Amino acid sequence: MTKLSVQQKQQLLNQLLEMISDHKNELFTKIIESRSRHLTVVMEDIFQSQNASAVLRSADCFGVQDVHIIENRNEYILNPDVALGSSKWITMHRYNDFENNTQIAFDKLHENGYQIVATTPHINDIELDELDITKKTALVFGTELKGLSKFAIDHADIHMKIPMFGFTESFNISVSAALCMHHLSNKIRKANIDWKLTEIERVDVLLNWARSVVKSAPEIERQMFV
Repeated sequence: MTKLSVQQKQQLLNQLLEMISDHKNELFTKIIESRSRHLTVVMEDIFQSQNASAVLRSADCFGVQDVHIIENRNEYILNPDVALGSSKWITMHRYNDFENNTQIAFDKLHENGYQIVATTPHINDIELDELDITKKTALVFGTELKGLSKFAIDHADIHMKIPMFGFTESFNISVSAALCMHHLSNKIRKANIDWKLTEIERVDVLLNWARSVVKSAPEIERQMFV
């Protein structure tokens, strides 16, 4: 489909919103105010779909708009019973075209101004509550058994761990991600930083939401911009 200009996106969004119920429109207006790209989540080679899908669900609940999925060896397959429709409301970025997709993802995140934070209990760098949230932050989580790849650990800007006080060595990935997003999203929203979406980002996100609700959206778009 033809790439739309900002003005065309706004025109299409206005058209689609007219076809959505007042209740859904009110939800869109309310929720978009809490959406953020200041914090994002990266999953590297997750092979248990229920865990990755639970992370998507948590991201939506905590207002984290973007989730980056790196597929070097393992392909992520959405588990709808766990995700519960959250994939419609977040933006997924998948990296699976190259041998080292972790490098591609890290390069893109750095280009977009993110500090890359490797979550690992094995390197004593900083703890969760010590992380500087004034910078855009990408939290990277690794596989269920082996954790992050050596490349991810070596090329992260920061290594962070969640404090634990029991015998078990680490949290489940979906629990780790939820704990981090809960703590950091609350901290970000209370800080004096510009964490909200830009106007252009708001239009893009709202348009994707509207497209997911209006089944005839592709046909309407073709008719408007042939």
